[in-house]
Amino acid sequence: MLYRKGSNLNCFTKNEKVFVVLLSIFIASLTISSVLVNKIINVFGFFVPAGILGYSVTFIITDSIHEIWGKERANFVVIGGFIALFFVFLLVMLSIYWPKAPFWDHDSAYQLILGSTPRIIIASFVAYLFSQFHDVWAFHLLKRIFKKKHLWLRNNISTVISQFIDTTLFITIAFYGVMPIIPMIFAQWFIKCIIAILDTPIVYLMVWYMRDKPGISIVEKKPDFK
Repeated sequence: MLYRKGSNLNCFTKNEKVFVVLLSIFIASLTISSVLVNKIINVFGFFVPAGILGYSVTFIITDSIHEIWGKERANFVVIGGFIALFFVFLLVMLSIYWPKAPFWDHDSAYQLILGSTPRIIIASFVAYLFSQFHDVWAFHLLKRIFKKKHLWLRNNISTVISQFIDTTLFITIAFYGVMPIIPMIFAQWFIKCIIAILDTPIVYLMVWYMRDKPGISIVEKKPDFK
Protein backbone atom coordinates (compact mmCIF):
# COMPACT_ATOMS: atom_id res chain seq x y z
CA MET A 1 0.00 0.00 0.00
CA LEU A 2 1.11 3.53 -0.70
CA TYR A 3 -0.36 5.01 2.47
CA ARG A 4 0.36 4.10 6.05
CA LYS A 5 -1.19 5.18 9.32
CA GLY A 6 -0.31 8.69 10.30
CA SER A 7 -1.13 12.29 9.48
CA ASN A 8 2.08 13.62 7.94
CA LEU A 9 4.68 12.77 5.33
CA ASN A 10 6.58 10.63 7.82
CA CYS A 11 3.93 7.97 7.25
CA PHE A 12 5.38 7.46 3.75
CA THR A 13 8.56 5.50 3.16
CA LYS A 14 11.16 7.04 0.86
CA ASN A 15 10.15 4.42 -1.68
CA GLU A 16 6.52 5.54 -1.58
CA LYS A 17 7.36 9.24 -1.70
CA VAL A 18 9.43 8.85 -4.87
CA PHE A 19 6.79 6.68 -6.52
CA VAL A 20 4.02 9.20 -5.77
CA VAL A 21 6.13 12.02 -7.23
CA LEU A 22 6.90 10.00 -10.39
CA LEU A 23 3.23 9.03 -10.76
CA SER A 24 2.19 12.68 -10.34
CA ILE A 25 4.64 13.82 -13.02
CA PHE A 26 3.41 11.04 -15.31
CA ILE A 27 -0.26 12.02 -14.90
CA ALA A 28 0.46 15.74 -15.28
CA SER A 29 2.58 15.24 -18.41
CA LEU A 30 0.03 12.91 -19.98
CA THR A 31 -3.05 15.04 -19.39
CA ILE A 32 -1.55 18.43 -20.27
CA SER A 33 -0.27 16.95 -23.54
CA SER A 34 -3.89 16.74 -24.72
CA VAL A 35 -4.13 20.53 -24.44
CA LEU A 36 -0.63 21.40 -25.66
CA VAL A 37 -1.18 19.35 -28.81
CA ASN A 38 -3.52 22.05 -30.14
CA LYS A 39 -0.46 24.14 -31.01
CA ILE A 40 1.98 23.13 -33.74
CA ILE A 41 5.54 24.22 -32.95
CA ASN A 42 8.76 24.49 -34.95
CA VAL A 43 11.58 22.31 -33.59
CA PHE A 44 14.72 22.76 -35.69
CA GLY A 45 12.64 23.03 -38.85
CA PHE A 46 10.30 20.16 -37.98
CA PHE A 47 6.65 21.00 -37.34
CA VAL A 48 5.23 18.93 -34.49
CA PRO A 49 2.37 19.22 -31.95
CA ALA A 50 3.49 20.90 -28.74
CA GLY A 51 2.09 17.92 -26.84
CA ILE A 52 5.36 16.15 -27.60
CA LEU A 53 6.93 18.23 -24.83
CA GLY A 54 4.83 16.55 -22.17
CA TYR A 55 4.14 13.16 -23.67
CA SER A 56 7.81 12.26 -24.12
CA VAL A 57 8.22 12.54 -20.36
CA THR A 58 5.76 9.68 -19.82
CA PHE A 59 8.09 7.13 -21.43
CA ILE A 60 10.94 8.25 -19.18
CA ILE A 61 8.72 7.66 -16.16
CA THR A 62 7.37 4.23 -17.19
CA ASP A 63 10.81 2.91 -18.11
CA SER A 64 12.25 4.15 -14.81
CA ILE A 65 9.38 2.67 -12.80
CA HIS A 66 9.72 -0.61 -14.70
CA GLU A 67 13.46 -0.77 -14.05
CA ILE A 68 13.03 -0.02 -10.34
CA TRP A 69 9.75 -1.67 -9.32
CA GLY A 70 9.01 -4.10 -12.13
CA LYS A 71 6.46 -4.76 -14.87
CA GLU A 72 3.36 -4.94 -12.68
CA ARG A 73 3.93 -1.49 -11.17
CA ALA A 74 4.58 -0.01 -14.63
CA ASN A 75 1.34 -1.48 -15.96
CA PHE A 76 -0.49 -0.07 -12.96
CA VAL A 77 0.82 3.40 -13.82
CA VAL A 78 -0.32 3.00 -17.44
CA ILE A 79 -3.84 2.06 -16.31
CA GLY A 80 -3.90 4.96 -13.86
CA GLY A 81 -2.87 7.30 -16.65
CA PHE A 82 -5.71 6.06 -18.85
CA ILE A 83 -8.25 6.70 -16.09
CA ALA A 84 -6.86 10.22 -15.62
CA LEU A 85 -7.01 10.89 -19.37
CA PHE A 86 -10.61 9.71 -19.53
CA PHE A 87 -11.52 11.93 -16.56
CA VAL A 88 -9.94 14.92 -18.31
CA PHE A 89 -12.01 14.12 -21.40
CA LEU A 90 -15.22 14.19 -19.33
CA LEU A 91 -14.30 17.51 -17.70
CA VAL A 92 -13.41 19.11 -21.04
CA MET A 93 -16.70 18.00 -22.59
CA LEU A 94 -18.63 19.23 -19.56
CA SER A 95 -16.95 22.64 -19.65
CA ILE A 96 -17.59 23.03 -23.39
CA TYR A 97 -21.31 22.33 -23.21
CA TRP A 98 -21.99 24.04 -19.89
CA PRO A 99 -23.75 27.40 -20.51
CA LYS A 100 -21.37 30.33 -20.15
CA ALA A 101 -21.85 33.33 -17.91
CA PRO A 102 -23.53 36.24 -19.76
CA PHE A 103 -20.63 38.61 -19.02
CA TRP A 104 -17.92 36.20 -20.23
CA ASP A 105 -16.92 37.10 -23.79
CA HIS A 106 -14.17 34.57 -24.46
CA ASP A 107 -16.25 31.53 -25.32
CA SER A 108 -15.23 31.56 -28.99
CA ALA A 109 -11.53 31.51 -28.07
CA TYR A 110 -12.19 28.77 -25.53
CA GLN A 111 -14.05 26.71 -28.12
CA LEU A 112 -11.25 27.28 -30.64
CA ILE A 113 -8.60 25.92 -28.30
CA LEU A 114 -10.52 23.12 -26.60
CA GLY A 115 -13.17 22.42 -29.23
CA SER A 116 -10.96 19.94 -31.03
CA THR A 117 -9.75 18.37 -27.81
CA PRO A 118 -12.39 15.56 -27.77
CA ARG A 119 -11.05 14.18 -31.09
CA ILE A 120 -7.50 14.63 -29.86
CA ILE A 121 -8.25 12.87 -26.58
CA ILE A 122 -9.91 9.96 -28.41
CA ALA A 123 -6.74 9.71 -30.51
CA SER A 124 -4.77 9.84 -27.29
CA PHE A 125 -6.82 6.97 -25.81
CA VAL A 126 -6.02 4.66 -28.70
CA ALA A 127 -2.38 5.68 -29.17
CA TYR A 128 -1.72 5.75 -25.44
CA LEU A 129 -2.99 2.26 -24.69
CA PHE A 130 -1.21 0.61 -27.60
CA SER A 131 2.10 2.45 -27.21
CA GLN A 132 2.41 2.44 -23.42
CA PHE A 133 1.52 -1.21 -22.95
CA HIS A 134 3.86 -2.05 -25.83
CA ASP A 135 6.62 -0.05 -24.15
CA VAL A 136 6.19 -1.94 -20.88
CA TRP A 137 6.04 -5.28 -22.71
CA ALA A 138 9.07 -4.51 -24.91
CA PHE A 139 11.13 -3.17 -22.00
CA HIS A 140 10.34 -6.30 -19.99
CA LEU A 141 11.24 -8.58 -22.90
CA LEU A 142 14.53 -6.79 -23.51
CA LYS A 143 15.29 -6.87 -19.80
CA ARG A 144 15.06 -10.67 -19.90
CA ILE A 145 17.00 -10.95 -23.16
CA PHE A 146 19.85 -8.75 -21.92
CA LYS A 147 19.67 -10.22 -18.39
CA LYS A 148 19.07 -6.80 -16.80
CA LYS A 149 22.16 -5.32 -18.48
CA HIS A 150 22.43 -2.46 -21.00
CA LEU A 151 19.74 -0.23 -19.54
CA TRP A 152 20.53 2.47 -22.12
CA LEU A 153 19.87 0.07 -24.99
CA ARG A 154 16.70 -1.37 -23.50
CA ASN A 155 15.33 2.09 -22.75
CA ASN A 156 15.99 3.44 -26.24
CA ILE A 157 14.84 0.41 -28.25
CA SER A 158 11.55 0.05 -26.37
CA THR A 159 10.88 3.79 -26.43
CA VAL A 160 11.74 4.38 -30.10
CA ILE A 161 9.47 1.56 -31.31
CA SER A 162 6.67 2.49 -28.92
CA GLN A 163 6.91 6.14 -29.92
CA PHE A 164 6.53 5.17 -33.58
CA ILE A 165 3.36 3.25 -32.76
CA ASP A 166 2.06 6.14 -30.68
CA THR A 167 2.90 8.78 -33.27
CA THR A 168 1.37 6.89 -36.20
CA LEU A 169 -1.88 6.15 -34.38
CA PHE A 170 -2.22 9.58 -32.77
CA ILE A 171 -1.44 11.73 -35.81
CA THR A 172 -3.66 9.62 -38.07
CA ILE A 173 -6.69 9.73 -35.78
CA ALA A 174 -6.26 13.32 -34.58
CA PHE A 175 -5.30 15.10 -37.79
CA TYR A 176 -6.40 12.98 -40.76
CA GLY A 177 -8.21 15.20 -43.24
CA VAL A 178 -7.04 18.34 -41.45
CA MET A 179 -3.25 18.38 -41.84
CA PRO A 180 -0.66 16.44 -43.89
CA ILE A 181 -0.17 13.43 -41.62
CA ILE A 182 2.80 11.63 -43.24
CA PRO A 183 5.28 14.52 -42.79
CA MET A 184 3.93 15.09 -39.28
CA ILE A 185 4.35 11.42 -38.34
CA PHE A 186 7.99 11.22 -39.38
CA ALA A 187 8.83 14.69 -38.08
CA GLN A 188 7.30 13.99 -34.67
CA TRP A 189 8.81 10.51 -34.46
CA PHE A 190 12.26 11.89 -35.33
CA ILE A 191 12.02 14.50 -32.58
CA LYS A 192 10.81 11.85 -30.12
CA CYS A 193 13.78 9.65 -31.00
CA ILE A 194 16.12 12.54 -30.24
CA ILE A 195 14.35 13.12 -26.93
CA ALA A 196 14.56 9.39 -26.13
CA ILE A 197 18.32 9.47 -26.61
CA LEU A 198 18.71 12.65 -24.59
CA ASP A 199 16.58 11.35 -21.71
CA THR A 200 18.80 8.28 -21.17
CA PRO A 201 20.99 10.02 -18.55
CA ILE A 202 17.81 11.06 -16.72
CA VAL A 203 16.65 7.43 -16.54
CA TYR A 204 20.06 6.38 -15.24
CA LEU A 205 20.01 9.17 -12.66
CA MET A 206 16.58 8.22 -11.33
CA VAL A 207 17.43 4.53 -11.15
CA TRP A 208 20.76 5.29 -9.45
CA TYR A 209 19.06 7.63 -6.96
CA MET A 210 16.46 5.05 -6.00
CA ARG A 211 18.79 2.07 -5.74
CA ASP A 212 21.49 3.79 -3.72
CA LYS A 213 19.32 5.57 -1.15
CA PRO A 214 19.31 3.99 2.31
CA GLY A 215 15.89 3.06 3.63
CA ILE A 216 14.40 2.40 0.22
CA SER A 217 13.16 -1.09 -0.42
CA ILE A 218 13.06 -1.92 -4.12
CA VAL A 219 11.69 -5.01 -5.83
CA GLU A 220 14.64 -5.25 -8.20
CA LYS A 221 18.16 -5.05 -6.81
CA LYS A 222 21.14 -3.27 -8.30
CA PRO A 223 21.51 -3.90 -12.02
CA ASP A 224 24.59 -4.06 -14.17
CA PHE A 225 24.66 -0.73 -16.04
CA LYS A 226 26.94 -2.02 -18.79
